[in-house]
Amino acid sequence: MPARKPLQFTAADPLLASFPPVVAADTRTLILGSLPGAASLAASQYYGHPRNGFWKLLSEITGEALVAMAYEDRLQTLLAHRIGLWDVIANARRIGSLDSDIRDHSHNDLLTLLQTLPDLQTIAFNGGTAARIGLKALGESARRYRILSLPSSSPAHASLSYEQKLGIWRQLASSDVSSA
Repeated sequence: MPARKPLQFTAADPLLASFPPVVAADTRTLILGSLPGAASLAASQYYGHPRNGFWKLLSEITGEALVAMAYEDRLQTLLAHRIGLWDVIANARRIGSLDSDIRDHSHNDLLTLLQTLPDLQTIAFNGGTAARIGLKALGESARRYRILSLPSSSPAHASLSYEQKLGIWRQLASSDVSSA
């Protein structure tokens, strides 16, 4: 396999931005990704790539048919299960969708968001990049929460099968998300 050619970034490359958080005052589980990929940004939807396993994984865990729902209904259903979504990166430069290609990133203000979530018990990171950046941003405050580092739901993370990912993601079920 030939070595991957390094990407060349310039100041002219677009600065990509994450979406606003999807949370409610009673959110108990917060799932944090890294930064939406190209398909998600184009669709203006969290986990908008049709091959991303996120909605299928959460369907299994919540018992809801999230994949078949309209996007806004998916979000409302997650909130009904006391699950929130956001990303650890506020903005960055990236060509394509791979986390390894993220450059010049700035963090979302996770600590301020956590202050608005008095019922929050679990913070789950969707992928290694989200965990690495998110744990650094949380610092000592991470100790107040149950922290889960989940394998990425991205189709680019193919070292685990869907069934293996689901087995690990099922840890969310013990966070009181399987019943609305």
